[in-house]
Amino acid sequence: MKARDEAEFTEFAAITIRRLRRTAYLMCGDWHRAEDAAQDALVKVYRHWNRINRTDSLIGYAHRCVVTAVLDQSRKPWRRERLDDTGEDLRPLPDAVGSVDDRLLVIEALHHLSPSQRACVVLRHYADLSLEQTADILGISVGGVKSQTSRGLGRLREVLLDQTERSAS
Repeated sequence: MKARDEAEFTEFAAITIRRLRRTAYLMCGDWHRAEDAAQDALVKVYRHWNRINRTDSLIGYAHRCVVTAVLDQSRKPWRRERLDDTGEDLRPLPDAVGSVDDRLLVIEALHHLSPSQRACVVLRHYADLSLEQTADILGISVGGVKSQTSRGLGRLREVLLDQTERSAS
């Protein structure tokens, strides 16, 4: 790789790593797995840097790589166990405002969605990507993105309503 390309990639990686890590975290709920997925995505971007058309959505390609990395990780047998399955209560103490609690409830609720629904909801509503960008990243039609997002949001409403009812009683 040329020195100029190396510098461009380094700048791109520094700018996007946090965004990719947060997207991966919302998909998998584990910061360690999210870090691995973001790094795997950047490795793939690096390997294809000379072939990537940078006039198109470079961040879209990186998002596609991170989504694929998260989904690939979840298929590996040693990754199927989650830390909270140990029976230990790992929740932090509630904060005065409750924003951390709300965030944790949403992240926990995301795990009740199928991987495709979770990917659509995260990419559309967290990463703020368009229908077309999300469809391109996931390799599905725009209609598929619409239906998966709609079903995912409906399921999120059900889960969050159930969680708030349980906590109120």
